[in-house]
Amino acid sequence: MEVDASSDAIYDDEKRFDKAKNGVSNHVKSLIGANRTCPSGAKKLVIKNFRELPKIPENYPQVAWKSLENAVVAIQERKPVSTSLESLYSAVENLCNFNLASDVYVKLKALIEEHVRANIEQFITSEADHDCFLGMINDAWQAHCQQMMMIRQIFLFLDRTYILQTPGVVSIWDLGLDLFREHIVKHSRVESRTSDGILSKIERERKGESIDRNLLRSLLRMLSDLQIYQESFEKKFLVATGDLYSEEGKELVERLDVVEYLAHVNRRLQEEDQRVLHYLDMTTKKALTSCVEKMLISDHVPNLLAKGLDKLLEDNRVNDLSLMYGLFSRVKDGLKELNSCFNAYIKKRGRTIVIPNESENDRSMVQELLEFKDQMDNVVETCFRSNAKFQVSLKDAFEHFINQRQNKPAEYIAKFIDSKLRAGNKEATEEELERLLDKIMVLFRFIHGKDVFEAFYKKDLAKRLLMGKSASVDAEKSMLSKLKQECGGGFTCKLEGMFKDMELSKDIMQAFRQHISSMKHQSVPPLDLNVSILTMGYWPTYQPMEVHLPSEMVILQDVFTKFYLGKHSGRKLQWQPALGQCLLRASFPQGSKELQVSLFQALCLLIFNAGLEFSVDEIRKHTNIEITELKRTLQSLACGRTRVIVKNPRGKDVDDDDILQFNKAFYNKLYKIKINSIQLKETVEENQSTHERVFQDRQYQIDAAIVRIMKMRKALSHTLLIDELLHQLKFPVKPADLKKRIESLIDRDYMERDKDTATMYNYVA
Repeated sequence: MEVDASSDAIYDDEKRFDKAKNGVSNHVKSLIGANRTCPSGAKKLVIKNFRELPKIPENYPQVAWKSLENAVVAIQERKPVSTSLESLYSAVENLCNFNLASDVYVKLKALIEEHVRANIEQFITSEADHDCFLGMINDAWQAHCQQMMMIRQIFLFLDRTYILQTPGVVSIWDLGLDLFREHIVKHSRVESRTSDGILSKIERERKGESIDRNLLRSLLRMLSDLQIYQESFEKKFLVATGDLYSEEGKELVERLDVVEYLAHVNRRLQEEDQRVLHYLDMTTKKALTSCVEKMLISDHVPNLLAKGLDKLLEDNRVNDLSLMYGLFSRVKDGLKELNSCFNAYIKKRGRTIVIPNESENDRSMVQELLEFKDQMDNVVETCFRSNAKFQVSLKDAFEHFINQRQNKPAEYIAKFIDSKLRAGNKEATEEELERLLDKIMVLFRFIHGKDVFEAFYKKDLAKRLLMGKSASVDAEKSMLSKLKQECGGGFTCKLEGMFKDMELSKDIMQAFRQHISSMKHQSVPPLDLNVSILTMGYWPTYQPMEVHLPSEMVILQDVFTKFYLGKHSGRKLQWQPALGQCLLRASFPQGSKELQVSLFQALCLLIFNAGLEFSVDEIRKHTNIEITELKRTLQSLACGRTRVIVKNPRGKDVDDDDILQFNKAFYNKLYKIKINSIQLKETVEENQSTHERVFQDRQYQIDAAIVRIMKMRKALSHTLLIDELLHQLKFPVKPADLKKRIESLIDRDYMERDKDTATMYNYVA
């Protein structure tokens, strides 16, 4: 560009103005130098400013502005600027120093506004499609920003002095933004087409098309810089997002299965996060995420849970459950509803385990419960991130369903422990057994009727101890320690007493053997007798039974009785043949064998020393064994795997008219053969007896609780008494059963009804 006359004029004026300033500066320097050479004691030199500022040429403001105006117009028209930026900056500084800053600001504003107004027409009349229109807007915005940056560099002195010091005057950059917003972007047609175009591009991207993200980022930053992002774009964007995902959610939740739908929702959320990262303003993230979560998750939580949670839990779909938990945790009450359905599933599934359709499945109840508990624990820990509320819900659900069937779960847990602690169980190492017992204790905590467990555990423990079938004393004591820690010393005192009896019995038998060896002058049968002395209060109650023992056994029993009572006067011994064991030596045509049998089996087999066949009635008369127990014993000898006698006619059961014969053809490759497993098996009568004993003990506990409460309260209403009993008793009981016990105590004069109020009870001292 050619330099015009005005440019030469402003350049000459500036030279003269600068020369005047330099002259003053040099004069001051010379005076200061003179002052430094003065001897000490000379007078202090005072320097004062000129009384009047140097005057500028009369036409300087007009010439300077003309040069500045030409530079601004050149920048706006994208042409080279003829005057150097240094000269332009100095011109602005000079004008500001001579109080012309406000005029410069007003003229500059008018100049920028005129240029911005001239650009609006192209956007109003444009019929271009969305993409082209957005490109035009972006080009105009980028050009405007570049122009304003160059203009601000020229007028930087004005920006840093006059504008900063004058309230209500915006900076040059903000002035450019205001004018662009007011005259271009806020025009109704431009604003509408811009926002619609951006929304159209985002919608196309959501449908899978590829778009120019850089263009969107530039335009949305423009709206943000112009402070119209929320009103011009964000509100419409969130409405469009809600409409899109509302329709999509309704369609897909019906068409897709739960896993596919959750994966789709997760993908959509990730896509929206990427949009925020690439071109949306960060302030939109929270509202956008909430909108997507509401339309795709929150509105469909009940439907998704009803449709797929049970299947996911049943198939143990850990990854899918983790995804469901992660998505539901993002919405209000999502985890609450998930927890509720999780609880309902456990109750429903657990009930099918505890109350199976077929009674044979009772045998696998405890194993299924352990596996189910492990599975649910893993789900809570892995999928639900060990959420405390889900842990509580899991515990409550197990406690609920496991007590839906009274007594049976407690019974089968005790039997399951028996099977694991019994000798011959080689399924697990000591460490694995210890972990298994810990898991069983978790189930044990859920049981309300722990007295049922105690009764069956004590019965099975007695058999293991008396028959030497305990796999490990350490494991037995470890289990006892766990029960003591869980229920207290009162729960395990009898069980501990059983172990003490076995230890004392060993000492007694050692002393008895020494006693036998000292009886050389007396004829003692050459039998090895081993007696276990049991304290009746510790051990299960056994029905006494009188049987006909061989004379050798009777003699040895009498010797032991005299020996024991001689050392423990005042005690009474009651022999229990049902628990006895024997080791018999038997001679078969195929060879001799040692048979480990129960005492009842031994009595039946010893008869065959007197003959080769006997009827059931003859055996009963010889042994005096109760007929039901006798048939069960003969069945184990004649119908089991090891048939040392045979039954005629053949069959699975022993009838009254059957004939039992010595089995001459018996063969077994083992020399020592165990046939006494019958003692470990529980009979129906034994099971019923245990339940009846528990029921009787409960009645005693109820009576004691009623008397204890009435003795303390003296008088109490029926309702309050029932409530207090339900609170104190540690086993499940029905109000009707409590009422029967109250009536029983009234009949026995422990309490009486109030004469005036029928629902009140009074304690009778």
